[in-house]
Amino acid sequence: MRKTICLLPGDGIGPEILAQGAACLKAVAAKYGHEFIFVDALIGGAALDATGQPLPQATIDSCLGADAIYLGAVGGPKWDAAAPESRPERGILGIRKALGLFANLRPARLWPELAGACLLRADIAAKGLDLVVVRELTGDIYYGEPRGLESRNGLRTGYNTMLYNEEEIRRIAKIAFETAMGRSKKVCSVDKSNVLETSRLWKEVVNETAMLYPGIELSHMYVDNAAMQLVRDPSQFDVLLTGNIFGDILSDEATVITGSLGMLPSASLGKANPGLFEPIHGSAPDIAGTDQANPLATILSGAMLLRLGLGMPEEAQCIENAVRETLAAGYRTPDIMEKGKVATGCKGMGQEVLKRI
Repeated sequence: MRKTICLLPGDGIGPEILAQGAACLKAVAAKYGHEFIFVDALIGGAALDATGQPLPQATIDSCLGADAIYLGAVGGPKWDAAAPESRPERGILGIRKALGLFANLRPARLWPELAGACLLRADIAAKGLDLVVVRELTGDIYYGEPRGLESRNGLRTGYNTMLYNEEEIRRIAKIAFETAMGRSKKVCSVDKSNVLETSRLWKEVVNETAMLYPGIELSHMYVDNAAMQLVRDPSQFDVLLTGNIFGDILSDEATVITGSLGMLPSASLGKANPGLFEPIHGSAPDIAGTDQANPLATILSGAMLLRLGLGMPEEAQCIENAVRETLAAGYRTPDIMEKGKVATGCKGMGQEVLKRI
């Protein structure tokens, strides 16, 4: 099978970690008889330096022409003084909008080999943590209009609009229910319907959509309680369905309690255009070029690319198995290092995974 993958290395550690992820995809292609064509494009600060904008049209065109998009990381203090519309992060928002990527899937899994790194109490961690946050990505308060800064009664005033229509809610709910069909068939929808009109509509539409999935157990939870329950007992959750702003917060919470952002992948999907796959961590400019970055989140994002972007579940499982075997063999980058384990760097960890592929 021949597929085109657009590589967006980005900034900071982005090029280092994406190189390891791409190497693993190449190894899988060779093993299973596929041909992956890799096309490089600029995004974020790297694009800003080269073209004066964080998302050049050439990058959008390259992404639209690909079967999947593989991103490293974006941003850094070098561009802190850039105008708001030119900040590197605008590249991420722009590509999501250009491709219609409305669903963000973030698995949060506590790998048994890394149980000691979990930030939860040992008795809570022992129950396990294996959930997926399904977050709506292109609506809500981040995109709603009107928005702005102005003077009101002589005081500086900022305002944003939380906005959802029923179709935006319905399509992300379907993604959550379909995701749950391949897992434990449980969806917990998170809202603030005791206060917000948008949340009342959210809950109503989610309930309507649930009727199409009679095999799924649906529950509802207020966002403040969900934040508490993620720390108290994350084992109760399978798929968490949330809006954009609540999902932004809860997905970070769900993933960080596993112990290291360096282990956690993500996928952003749309209706028809290629999906975008990336680690959830940032560009870590303080360690860029030092070979300290953990490439495993990026490599696991490559597995999501294969499974969800290219329809290759067996090949995805091959990568995931290789990562687990590497951890079981004791290899650790600095962020997940434990006493008695084998210290390695970004390139070394990538090579160990490659061996096992």
